[in-house]
Amino acid sequence: MDSPLRPVDRLTWANLAPGTEIEIVKLAPGGEEVTRYPGIIQAAPHNSEEWIVAEAWWTRESLHVGELLFATGDRLLEYFSPSHPYDAFAVFSPAGVLRGWYANVTWPSWMDLDGHQPVLYWHDLYVDLIALPNGSYTIMDEDELAAAPIAADVRAMVQTARDELIRRFKNRELPFIDG
Repeated sequence: MDSPLRPVDRLTWANLAPGTEIEIVKLAPGGEEVTRYPGIIQAAPHNSEEWIVAEAWWTRESLHVGELLFATGDRLLEYFSPSHPYDAFAVFSPAGVLRGWYANVTWPSWMDLDGHQPVLYWHDLYVDLIALPNGSYTIMDEDELAAAPIAADVRAMVQTARDELIRRFKNRELPFIDG
């Protein structure tokens, strides 16, 4: 599997104006499109040039992933980076209560700005972290990583990114802020 890394214009990435409508595309580990959904750019967290935040809404049926519930009407603040190999979604109930975070090990995100609307791509790489406000967390899908036909250097990158996600969650560093 080759990295889909694209050259990044950090100024363009960081200066997408809050309120800009974007399309968000999730790619499976093999590169095929899994889902596509709308999002709206929010203010960058802490003036970060390495992260953008998109607001999206859970429109599907309720789903439990580990101990984290995604319910119809939940608000998601989705943190994407062109330089970090992971993203994270803060999940809020319709009443505004933080349910937790769902984080994905990924290739760094990239954007296509050539169309009428920006399209943000994130390419999933098997391992996920489910984190709850009480400080507990679970690592998911390491069995998929173990069975994946990927190069040793990619496997090592995924494991390093997993460890970085755990560290960031424990220290409540971006993208694990309370919204």
